[in-house]
Amino acid sequence: MSLVLLVRHAHSEANEKAILSGRLPGVFLSQSGLHQADGLSQRLGDIRVKAIHVSPLERCQQTIAPWLRDFAITTTVATVADFIEVDYGKWSGRKLATLSREPLWKTVQSKPSAVVFPGGESMTQMQARTSSALNSLVQSTGTGVSIVVSHGDVIKSLITTALGLHLDEFQRFVIDPASISILDFSVAKTRLLLMNDSTTHIGEIVKSKTRRRHFVGGGSGLKGSK
Repeated sequence: MSLVLLVRHAHSEANEKAILSGRLPGVFLSQSGLHQADGLSQRLGDIRVKAIHVSPLERCQQTIAPWLRDFAITTTVATVADFIEVDYGKWSGRKLATLSREPLWKTVQSKPSAVVFPGGESMTQMQARTSSALNSLVQSTGTGVSIVVSHGDVIKSLITTALGLHLDEFQRFVIDPASISILDFSVAKTRLLLMNDSTTHIGEIVKSKTRRRHFVGGGSGLKGSK
């Protein structure tokens, strides 16, 4: 098996204020986010992980900290610049309500592949750097479980690319704070095993033997599930 757990950072101070923080420094988790990070630690539990790649931004580092404290055993943790948030350029630090009135906003929602943020990067540049970083992680770790802690738009792009979809399908996915999505790279066509999940205890999926078998009929589910 070769699984990658995509974890979005927990609720941040910028989320609380409805601000697009982008790569601005000093954006930490809100009180709700700190509680989410503790809950995330319990949901991940004592799973065996080969590598953890984390965005450099503080909110991502804070999100995985409780799990590293409570459960991590001899796990390699790397801060990976390519998993950082989109460079929103001059949009960074502005209210989402204000940005939604910008002409570019409609393009972001309908055709992200055509978007270049003023003073920042394009969505296709983000897609290229993040998918390359994910491919490198999968190739370097081989079989086993890895964790990527990153940002909503980054994770939506990674899922879109892994499923062979065009970037313009990107906005069809929703990724909430502290959610977990799981990609299975152990088969020729990457599978999406879990998406935007905020409740499941992940060990049940990671340790399930039936998960890796042929999915004729759509899969048999977890042992003992109803």
